[in-house]
Amino acid sequence: MCSPAARLSWPPRALPRCGPSAGLEPEPRRDPMTTRRQILAALAATSLPLPALAQTRTITDAIGREVVLPRQSQRVVNMFNYEEFTAIAGLDGWQRVVGMNRVVWEGWRPAIFSRYRELIPNLATMPDVGNTDEGTFSAEKVISLRPDLLMMPAWAWTAGSTVRDQIVAAGIPVLVFDYNAQTVERHVASTLAIGAAMGTPGRAAELAERYRRNIGDILDRVGRAAGPTRPKIHLELGQGGKDVIGNSYSAATMWGRIFAMLGVQNVAEGRFTGNYAPIAAEAVLAANPDFLYIGASSWTNRPNAVRTGYGVTAEQTRASLAPYATRPGWSGLAAIRNGELHAIEHGLCRTLFDDTAMLYIARRAWPGAFEGMDPVAALANYHARYLPVPFSGTWMLPWRA
Repeated sequence: MCSPAARLSWPPRALPRCGPSAGLEPEPRRDPMTTRRQILAALAATSLPLPALAQTRTITDAIGREVVLPRQSQRVVNMFNYEEFTAIAGLDGWQRVVGMNRVVWEGWRPAIFSRYRELIPNLATMPDVGNTDEGTFSAEKVISLRPDLLMMPAWAWTAGSTVRDQIVAAGIPVLVFDYNAQTVERHVASTLAIGAAMGTPGRAAELAERYRRNIGDILDRVGRAAGPTRPKIHLELGQGGKDVIGNSYSAATMWGRIFAMLGVQNVAEGRFTGNYAPIAAEAVLAANPDFLYIGASSWTNRPNAVRTGYGVTAEQTRASLAPYATRPGWSGLAAIRNGELHAIEHGLCRTLFDDTAMLYIARRAWPGAFEGMDPVAALANYHARYLPVPFSGTWMLPWRA
Protein backbone atom coordinates (compact mmCIF):
# COMPACT_ATOMS: atom_id res chain seq x y z
CA MET A 1 0.00 0.00 0.00
CA CYS A 2 1.51 3.32 -1.01
CA SER A 3 1.84 6.35 1.23
CA PRO A 4 -0.94 8.98 0.76
CA ALA A 5 1.69 11.61 0.06
CA ALA A 6 3.39 9.52 -2.60
CA ARG A 7 3.31 10.45 -6.27
CA LEU A 8 0.30 8.77 -7.82
CA SER A 9 0.56 6.73 -11.00
CA TRP A 10 -1.90 6.02 -13.77
CA PRO A 11 -2.95 3.59 -15.12
CA PRO A 12 -3.24 1.24 -12.13
CA ARG A 13 -1.06 -1.85 -12.01
CA ALA A 14 -3.00 -4.94 -13.01
CA LEU A 15 -3.79 -6.91 -9.88
CA PRO A 16 -4.74 -10.59 -9.58
CA ARG A 17 -8.36 -11.45 -9.23
CA CYS A 18 -9.51 -13.17 -6.09
CA GLY A 19 -12.03 -15.94 -5.89
CA PRO A 20 -12.93 -19.22 -4.24
CA SER A 21 -10.36 -22.01 -4.23
CA ALA A 22 -10.62 -24.64 -6.95
CA GLY A 23 -11.77 -28.17 -6.11
CA LEU A 24 -13.83 -29.41 -3.22
CA GLU A 25 -11.28 -29.18 -0.44
CA PRO A 26 -12.08 -26.73 2.37
CA GLU A 27 -10.65 -23.26 1.84
CA PRO A 28 -7.81 -22.19 4.15
CA ARG A 29 -8.68 -19.71 6.89
CA ARG A 30 -8.26 -16.12 5.60
CA ASP A 31 -7.29 -12.99 7.39
CA PRO A 32 -10.30 -10.58 7.11
CA MET A 33 -8.13 -7.59 6.19
CA THR A 34 -6.32 -9.59 3.50
CA THR A 35 -9.67 -10.60 2.01
CA ARG A 36 -10.83 -6.97 2.05
CA ARG A 37 -7.70 -5.88 0.20
CA GLN A 38 -8.22 -8.61 -2.38
CA ILE A 39 -11.80 -7.49 -2.99
CA LEU A 40 -10.73 -3.88 -3.45
CA ALA A 41 -7.92 -4.94 -5.79
CA ALA A 42 -10.28 -7.08 -7.82
CA LEU A 43 -12.73 -4.20 -8.20
CA ALA A 44 -9.94 -1.93 -9.36
CA ALA A 45 -8.44 -4.45 -11.77
CA THR A 46 -11.70 -5.38 -13.45
CA SER A 47 -13.61 -2.11 -13.59
CA LEU A 48 -11.25 0.84 -14.04
CA PRO A 49 -10.61 2.27 -17.51
CA LEU A 50 -6.99 2.04 -18.60
CA PRO A 51 -5.95 5.10 -20.63
CA ALA A 52 -2.59 5.01 -22.33
CA LEU A 53 0.33 6.26 -20.28
CA ALA A 54 0.99 8.98 -22.84
CA GLN A 55 -2.46 10.45 -22.20
CA THR A 56 -1.73 11.79 -18.73
CA ARG A 57 -0.85 15.08 -17.09
CA THR A 58 0.43 16.09 -13.66
CA ILE A 59 -1.20 18.78 -11.55
CA THR A 60 -0.55 20.01 -8.01
CA ASP A 61 -3.46 19.94 -5.58
CA ALA A 62 -4.23 22.28 -2.68
CA ILE A 63 -1.99 20.50 -0.18
CA GLY A 64 0.98 20.33 -2.55
CA ARG A 65 0.62 16.74 -3.78
CA GLU A 66 1.49 15.95 -7.39
CA VAL A 67 -1.41 14.07 -8.94
CA VAL A 68 -1.16 12.26 -12.27
CA LEU A 69 -4.48 12.32 -14.11
CA PRO A 70 -5.79 11.09 -17.43
CA ARG A 71 -5.67 13.78 -20.08
CA GLN A 72 -9.42 14.28 -19.76
CA SER A 73 -11.17 13.00 -16.63
CA GLN A 74 -14.45 11.45 -17.71
CA ARG A 75 -15.71 9.81 -14.51
CA VAL A 76 -15.33 12.02 -11.44
CA VAL A 77 -16.39 11.50 -7.83
CA ASN A 78 -16.63 14.75 -5.86
CA MET A 79 -17.17 14.91 -2.10
CA PHE A 80 -17.72 18.58 -1.15
CA ASN A 81 -17.83 22.26 -2.18
CA TYR A 82 -20.38 21.66 -4.90
CA GLU A 83 -21.11 25.33 -5.51
CA GLU A 84 -17.38 25.97 -5.96
CA PHE A 85 -17.19 23.00 -8.32
CA THR A 86 -20.12 24.40 -10.34
CA ALA A 87 -18.58 27.86 -10.55
CA ILE A 88 -15.29 26.40 -11.79
CA ALA A 89 -16.43 23.53 -14.02
CA GLY A 90 -19.82 24.90 -15.09
CA LEU A 91 -22.98 22.88 -15.56
CA ASP A 92 -21.23 20.84 -18.25
CA GLY A 93 -18.80 19.59 -15.64
CA TRP A 94 -21.61 17.78 -13.85
CA GLN A 95 -22.08 15.50 -16.87
CA ARG A 96 -18.84 13.78 -15.86
CA VAL A 97 -19.66 13.42 -12.16
CA VAL A 98 -20.63 9.84 -11.26
CA GLY A 99 -20.66 9.98 -7.45
CA MET A 100 -20.85 12.39 -4.51
CA ASN A 101 -21.09 12.75 -0.75
CA ARG A 102 -24.81 13.47 -0.59
CA VAL A 103 -25.28 14.31 3.08
CA VAL A 104 -23.01 17.38 3.05
CA TRP A 105 -25.24 19.05 0.46
CA GLU A 106 -28.62 17.37 0.29
CA GLY A 107 -28.66 16.73 4.04
CA TRP A 108 -26.97 19.84 5.41
CA ARG A 109 -28.34 22.44 2.96
CA PRO A 110 -31.45 20.97 1.34
CA ALA A 111 -32.89 24.33 0.27
CA ILE A 112 -29.80 25.07 -1.81
CA PHE A 113 -29.46 21.49 -3.05
CA SER A 114 -33.04 21.51 -4.35
CA ARG A 115 -32.35 24.53 -6.55
CA TYR A 116 -29.34 22.88 -8.16
CA ARG A 117 -31.21 19.59 -8.57
CA GLU A 118 -33.64 21.37 -10.88
CA LEU A 119 -30.75 22.34 -13.18
CA ILE A 120 -28.56 19.22 -13.00
CA PRO A 121 -30.46 16.18 -14.33
CA ASN A 122 -28.19 13.53 -12.79
CA LEU A 123 -28.10 15.09 -9.33
CA ALA A 124 -31.32 13.54 -8.04
CA THR A 125 -30.06 9.96 -8.50
CA MET A 126 -26.33 10.56 -8.07
CA PRO A 127 -24.72 7.57 -6.24
CA ASP A 128 -23.59 8.32 -2.70
CA VAL A 129 -20.06 7.34 -1.61
CA GLY A 130 -20.67 8.26 2.03
CA ASN A 131 -19.27 10.78 4.49
CA THR A 132 -16.36 10.53 6.90
CA ASP A 133 -18.29 12.19 9.76
CA GLU A 134 -20.86 9.38 9.80
CA GLY A 135 -18.33 6.64 9.10
CA THR A 136 -20.07 5.81 5.81
CA PHE A 137 -17.26 6.77 3.39
CA SER A 138 -16.58 3.58 1.46
CA ALA A 139 -13.72 2.52 -0.79
CA GLU A 140 -15.91 -0.18 -2.32
CA LYS A 141 -18.54 2.41 -3.26
CA VAL A 142 -15.95 4.67 -4.85
CA ILE A 143 -14.19 1.90 -6.79
CA SER A 144 -17.46 0.39 -8.04
CA LEU A 145 -18.23 3.67 -9.84
CA ARG A 146 -15.06 3.23 -11.99
CA PRO A 147 -13.84 6.81 -11.50
CA ASP A 148 -10.71 8.16 -13.09
CA LEU A 149 -10.61 10.93 -10.45
CA LEU A 150 -11.73 11.35 -6.84
CA MET A 151 -11.86 14.93 -5.55
CA MET A 152 -12.11 15.36 -1.79
CA PRO A 153 -11.72 18.16 0.78
CA ALA A 154 -8.67 18.21 3.03
CA TRP A 155 -10.76 17.44 6.12
CA ALA A 156 -12.06 14.24 4.50
CA TRP A 157 -8.56 13.34 3.28
CA THR A 158 -7.41 13.48 6.91
CA ALA A 159 -10.46 11.95 8.59
CA GLY A 160 -10.87 9.13 6.06
CA SER A 161 -7.22 8.11 5.88
CA THR A 162 -7.82 4.35 5.94
CA VAL A 163 -10.42 4.45 3.17
CA ARG A 164 -8.51 6.97 1.09
CA ASP A 165 -5.36 4.82 1.27
CA GLN A 166 -7.34 1.89 -0.10
CA ILE A 167 -8.59 4.06 -2.96
CA VAL A 168 -5.08 5.33 -3.72
CA ALA A 169 -3.75 1.77 -3.60
CA ALA A 170 -6.41 0.79 -6.13
CA GLY A 171 -4.82 3.24 -8.58
CA ILE A 172 -7.50 5.94 -8.50
CA PRO A 173 -6.02 9.47 -8.57
CA VAL A 174 -7.13 11.63 -5.63
CA LEU A 175 -7.13 15.43 -5.80
CA VAL A 176 -7.41 17.33 -2.50
CA PHE A 177 -8.93 20.81 -2.28
CA ASP A 178 -9.24 22.98 0.81
CA TYR A 179 -11.57 25.95 1.19
CA ASN A 180 -11.96 25.25 4.93
CA ALA A 181 -8.45 26.53 5.68
CA GLN A 182 -9.74 30.02 4.80
CA THR A 183 -6.49 31.31 3.41
CA VAL A 184 -6.12 33.08 0.10
CA GLU A 185 -3.39 30.60 -0.83
CA ARG A 186 -5.55 27.52 -0.27
CA HIS A 187 -8.60 29.09 -1.93
CA VAL A 188 -6.52 29.91 -5.00
CA ALA A 189 -4.70 26.57 -5.11
CA SER A 190 -7.98 24.65 -4.76
CA THR A 191 -9.65 26.63 -7.52
CA LEU A 192 -6.76 26.24 -9.96
CA ALA A 193 -6.45 22.50 -9.23
CA ILE A 194 -10.15 21.84 -9.83
CA GLY A 195 -10.04 23.90 -13.01
CA ALA A 196 -7.02 21.98 -14.28
CA ALA A 197 -8.66 18.64 -13.49
CA MET A 198 -11.97 19.55 -15.14
CA GLY A 199 -10.49 21.20 -18.23
CA THR A 200 -11.59 24.75 -17.33
CA PRO A 201 -8.29 26.43 -16.40
CA GLY A 202 -9.28 29.83 -17.81
CA ARG A 203 -12.46 30.01 -15.76
CA ALA A 204 -10.57 28.83 -12.68
CA ALA A 205 -7.85 31.45 -13.16
CA GLU A 206 -10.48 34.18 -13.45
CA LEU A 207 -12.19 33.05 -10.25
CA ALA A 208 -8.88 32.74 -8.39
CA GLU A 209 -7.77 36.21 -9.45
CA ARG A 210 -11.16 37.67 -8.51
CA TYR A 211 -10.86 36.21 -5.00
CA ARG A 212 -7.24 37.24 -4.53
CA ARG A 213 -7.97 40.80 -5.71
CA ASN A 214 -11.10 41.24 -3.58
CA ILE A 215 -9.58 39.98 -0.34
CA GLY A 216 -6.47 42.06 -0.94
CA ASP A 217 -8.54 45.19 -1.54
CA ILE A 218 -10.63 44.66 1.61
CA LEU A 219 -7.60 44.12 3.82
CA ASP A 220 -5.78 47.07 2.28
CA ARG A 221 -8.73 49.39 2.99
CA VAL A 222 -9.04 48.07 6.54
CA GLY A 223 -5.31 48.58 7.09
CA ARG A 224 -5.57 52.22 6.09
CA ALA A 225 -8.81 52.91 8.00
CA ALA A 226 -8.27 51.04 11.25
CA GLY A 227 -7.23 53.11 14.24
CA PRO A 228 -5.68 52.05 17.53
CA THR A 229 -9.05 50.91 18.92
CA ARG A 230 -10.32 47.83 17.16
CA PRO A 231 -14.09 47.22 16.84
CA LYS A 232 -15.43 44.54 19.17
CA ILE A 233 -17.58 41.92 17.45
CA HIS A 234 -19.58 38.95 18.67
CA LEU A 235 -21.10 36.29 16.42
CA GLU A 236 -23.39 33.49 17.52
CA LEU A 237 -24.97 30.71 15.49
CA GLY A 238 -28.72 31.30 15.38
CA GLN A 239 -30.14 27.81 14.88
CA GLY A 240 -32.09 27.57 18.13
CA GLY A 241 -33.49 31.08 18.50
CA LYS A 242 -32.98 33.67 21.21
CA ASP A 243 -33.49 31.23 24.09
CA VAL A 244 -30.64 28.96 22.99
CA ILE A 245 -27.02 30.14 23.10
CA GLY A 246 -25.42 28.97 19.86
CA ASN A 247 -21.79 28.40 18.95
CA SER A 248 -19.25 31.14 18.53
CA TYR A 249 -15.93 30.66 16.72
CA SER A 250 -12.23 31.08 17.48
CA ALA A 251 -9.66 32.53 15.10
CA ALA A 252 -8.96 29.04 13.78
CA THR A 253 -12.16 28.66 11.81
CA MET A 254 -15.20 30.11 10.07
CA TRP A 255 -16.32 33.54 11.34
CA GLY A 256 -13.53 33.66 13.89
CA ARG A 257 -11.04 33.28 11.06
CA ILE A 258 -12.65 36.17 9.14
CA PHE A 259 -12.56 38.35 12.26
CA ALA A 260 -8.87 37.54 12.72
CA MET A 261 -8.11 38.51 9.11
CA LEU A 262 -9.90 41.82 9.61
CA GLY A 263 -8.09 42.48 12.87
CA VAL A 264 -11.22 43.09 14.94
CA GLN A 265 -11.70 42.02 18.57
CA ASN A 266 -13.60 38.72 18.61
CA VAL A 267 -15.53 38.46 21.90
CA ALA A 268 -15.30 34.65 21.71
CA GLU A 269 -11.52 34.48 21.39
CA GLY A 270 -9.86 32.75 24.32
CA ARG A 271 -13.13 31.82 26.03
CA PHE A 272 -13.12 28.11 25.14
CA THR A 273 -10.81 25.38 24.00
CA GLY A 274 -11.22 24.07 20.48
CA ASN A 275 -12.54 25.89 17.46
CA TYR A 276 -16.14 26.62 18.47
CA ALA A 277 -18.49 26.50 21.44
CA PRO A 278 -21.22 28.59 23.10
CA ILE A 279 -19.98 31.27 25.47
CA ALA A 280 -21.76 32.44 28.60
CA ALA A 281 -24.37 35.16 28.28
CA GLU A 282 -22.61 37.09 31.05
CA ALA A 283 -19.40 37.19 28.99
CA VAL A 284 -21.20 38.89 26.10
CA LEU A 285 -22.77 41.45 28.43
CA ALA A 286 -19.43 42.18 30.06
CA ALA A 287 -17.70 42.58 26.69
CA ASN A 288 -20.36 45.04 25.44
CA PRO A 289 -19.66 44.42 21.71
CA ASP A 290 -19.96 47.14 19.10
CA PHE A 291 -21.43 44.68 16.59
CA LEU A 292 -23.57 41.58 17.04
CA TYR A 293 -23.92 39.00 14.26
CA ILE A 294 -26.26 36.03 14.24
CA GLY A 295 -25.35 33.23 11.84
CA ALA A 296 -28.50 32.37 9.90
CA SER A 297 -29.58 30.00 7.13
CA SER A 298 -32.46 28.07 5.57
CA TRP A 299 -32.20 25.12 7.97
CA THR A 300 -35.05 22.62 8.06
CA ASN A 301 -36.80 21.61 11.29
CA ARG A 302 -35.44 24.69 13.05
CA PRO A 303 -38.58 26.77 13.65
CA ASN A 304 -36.86 29.39 15.82
CA ALA A 305 -33.77 29.84 13.66
CA VAL A 306 -32.83 33.13 12.06
CA ARG A 307 -33.69 32.71 8.40
CA THR A 308 -31.64 33.71 5.35
CA GLY A 309 -31.08 32.31 1.88
CA TYR A 310 -32.79 31.94 -1.47
CA GLY A 311 -36.44 32.98 -1.42
CA VAL A 312 -36.28 34.47 2.10
CA THR A 313 -37.54 38.04 2.24
CA ALA A 314 -35.92 40.81 4.26
CA GLU A 315 -39.10 40.99 6.35
CA GLN A 316 -38.86 37.29 7.19
CA THR A 317 -35.21 37.61 8.15
CA ARG A 318 -35.83 40.62 10.38
CA ALA A 319 -38.84 38.97 12.04
CA SER A 320 -36.70 35.96 12.98
CA LEU A 321 -33.77 38.16 14.10
CA ALA A 322 -35.67 40.73 16.17
CA PRO A 323 -36.23 38.47 19.23
CA TYR A 324 -32.47 38.50 19.89
CA ALA A 325 -32.69 42.20 20.71
CA THR A 326 -35.03 41.32 23.59
CA ARG A 327 -32.60 38.95 25.35
CA PRO A 328 -32.02 39.83 29.01
CA GLY A 329 -29.53 42.67 29.23
CA TRP A 330 -29.07 43.07 25.48
CA SER A 331 -31.01 46.32 25.27
CA GLY A 332 -28.12 48.04 27.04
CA LEU A 333 -25.42 46.75 24.68
CA ALA A 334 -23.76 49.28 22.39
CA ALA A 335 -24.53 47.13 19.35
CA ILE A 336 -28.28 47.09 20.08
CA ARG A 337 -28.43 50.80 20.91
CA ASN A 338 -26.69 51.65 17.63
CA GLY A 339 -28.68 49.27 15.44
CA GLU A 340 -25.70 46.98 14.85
CA LEU A 341 -27.45 43.61 15.25
CA HIS A 342 -27.14 41.67 11.99
CA ALA A 343 -28.17 38.43 10.35
CA ILE A 344 -25.58 36.85 8.06
CA GLU A 345 -25.87 33.63 6.06
CA HIS A 346 -23.81 31.00 7.87
CA GLY A 347 -22.99 29.24 4.60
CA LEU A 348 -21.16 32.28 3.22
CA CYS A 349 -17.93 31.57 5.08
CA ARG A 350 -15.42 29.00 3.77
CA THR A 351 -16.54 29.49 0.17
CA LEU A 352 -15.14 30.98 -3.03
CA PHE A 353 -17.46 33.95 -2.46
CA ASP A 354 -16.83 34.48 1.27
CA ASP A 355 -15.19 37.77 0.30
CA THR A 356 -18.76 39.16 0.07
CA ALA A 357 -19.39 38.33 3.74
CA MET A 358 -16.03 39.83 4.72
CA LEU A 359 -16.93 42.97 2.80
CA TYR A 360 -20.23 43.26 4.67
CA ILE A 361 -18.55 42.98 8.07
CA ALA A 362 -15.74 45.37 7.13
CA ARG A 363 -18.13 47.93 5.66
CA ARG A 364 -20.19 48.02 8.87
CA ALA A 365 -17.05 48.47 10.98
CA TRP A 366 -15.38 51.09 8.74
CA PRO A 367 -18.11 52.61 6.54
CA GLY A 368 -15.95 55.45 5.30
CA ALA A 369 -13.39 53.06 3.82
CA PHE A 370 -15.98 51.18 1.78
CA GLU A 371 -18.24 53.94 0.55
CA GLY A 372 -20.16 52.92 -2.55
CA MET A 373 -19.28 49.24 -2.18
CA ASP A 374 -22.26 46.87 -1.90
CA PRO A 375 -21.64 43.31 -0.66
CA VAL A 376 -25.12 42.12 -1.62
CA ALA A 377 -24.62 43.43 -5.15
CA ALA A 378 -21.24 41.68 -5.23
CA LEU A 379 -22.89 38.38 -4.27
CA ALA A 380 -25.57 38.88 -6.91
CA ASN A 381 -22.87 39.60 -9.50
CA TYR A 382 -21.02 36.42 -8.55
CA HIS A 383 -24.20 34.44 -9.17
CA ALA A 384 -24.80 36.13 -12.52
CA ARG A 385 -21.27 35.41 -13.75
CA TYR A 386 -20.46 32.00 -12.31
CA LEU A 387 -23.49 30.17 -10.95
CA PRO A 388 -26.53 28.76 -12.78
CA VAL A 389 -28.92 29.46 -9.89
CA PRO A 390 -30.47 32.95 -10.07
CA PHE A 391 -29.70 35.19 -7.13
CA SER A 392 -32.63 35.88 -4.82
CA GLY A 393 -33.52 36.21 -1.17
CA THR A 394 -31.73 37.70 1.81
CA TRP A 395 -28.17 36.87 2.85
CA MET A 396 -26.99 39.65 5.17
CA LEU A 397 -28.74 42.62 6.66
CA PRO A 398 -29.20 44.69 9.86
CA TRP A 399 -32.27 44.12 12.01
CA ARG A 400 -33.42 47.69 11.52
CA ALA A 401 -34.29 48.74 7.97
